[in-house]
Amino acid sequence: QLQLVESGGGLVQPGGSLRLSCAASGFTLDYYAIGWFRQAPGKEREGVACISTSDGITTYADSMKGRFTISRVNARNTVDLQMNSLKPEDTAVYYCAAGRHCSRYMRVYAHWGQGTQVTVAS
Repeated sequence: QLQLVESGGGLVQPGGSLRLSCAASGFTLDYYAIGWFRQAPGKEREGVACISTSDGITTYADSMKGRFTISRVNARNTVDLQMNSLKPEDTAVYYCAAGRHCSRYMRVYAHWGQGTQVTVAS
């Protein structure tokens, strides 16, 4: 059974950092594009970042550029999202998803994790 599990969420003060991890069981993340999405209360789920499979190209939503970094950690079979300079508006449940290619459209991603809560507050 293919599963994705997110970890690393928590409470952090504005300006702080968190590192989220997306771990896979039942398959190797190398063969998938991995996207991070987030959903804040009362809002639609939105794309955060994505890393492609073969060439490792990364893409970011405009509001995350320069603050967030997505990367593969092959030794652990994870895709991590390093989040710096966090703002209260970054508060959301963060999800990782696996698909054939990067896309802002969620339907492209066949496998989803359950999400991890990130709260940015002082």
